[in-house]
Amino acid sequence: MTQITVAAIQAGFTPDIDKNIAHISRLVREAASRGAQVILPPELFEGEYFCRVEDEGLFANAAPVGEHKAVLAMQALAEALKVTIPTSFFEADGPHHYNSLAMIGPDGEIQGVYRKSHIPDGPGYEEKFYFRPGNTGFKVWPHPAGKLGVGVCWDQWYPETARAMMLMGAEVLFYPTAIGSEPHDTSLDTARLWRRAMVGHAVSNVVPVVAANRVGVEHGQTFYGTSFITDERGDILAELGREDEGVITATIDLAIVKRHRAAFGFFRDRRPDLYGRLVQDI
Repeated sequence: MTQITVAAIQAGFTPDIDKNIAHISRLVREAASRGAQVILPPELFEGEYFCRVEDEGLFANAAPVGEHKAVLAMQALAEALKVTIPTSFFEADGPHHYNSLAMIGPDGEIQGVYRKSHIPDGPGYEEKFYFRPGNTGFKVWPHPAGKLGVGVCWDQWYPETARAMMLMGAEVLFYPTAIGSEPHDTSLDTARLWRRAMVGHAVSNVVPVVAANRVGVEHGQTFYGTSFITDERGDILAELGREDEGVITATIDLAIVKRHRAAFGFFRDRRPDLYGRLVQDI
């Protein structure tokens, strides 16, 4: 099998985790009914994007991977539908907290956990208050059609994230995200920027990219939506608008992608002997 059908979910969320899980579950079922094998919900779909403020009471919402409601619900759904669901969640690990992702396979088992590597800090996105930098390193995950790489939101701005996963064998890149308006500068619209950044990953790595964002207004913060799927040339295969809720899908032949990647020669012509500066501090 070289073809894979992927899906991205775009939705708005409330403070009620049970309602949010039910909402995402309905959309996962819709995606599965359309043949999707890997279904990507947005980042931290358990609730509203809480990192807009620093509130110590919100640490109570974190839970270990084996106890988190969102993870447990997606495990049951993945097993029932025989699909893979990369599931973003607020993780507690003893006294430590992470912005994490559980890769849930079609048997409902957790294949592993990735902890977000790059943690932003700025008005409306004060994640460093809540999350430690991830200590798992980048990861790729097996799938019958090919290996899957997943970065989380702020990771998507770093070309190193995408390239590292490609060097680990990734054949499709997935990015759950929560990106919207900038409270400190209402004139700054980053929707087109984050899409360009990820289309760049697709082009420079010759790899399909799947991005899932949230929508709606949460306490004055507007989330951009515009979730999309690109092919390995950066061409948009499917997309949603700024206010849409729903599912997009695309079917990709990874054998053709592999052939195109080899023909471009980006990995053949790499010069690691010249790249030492990339791993030095500024």
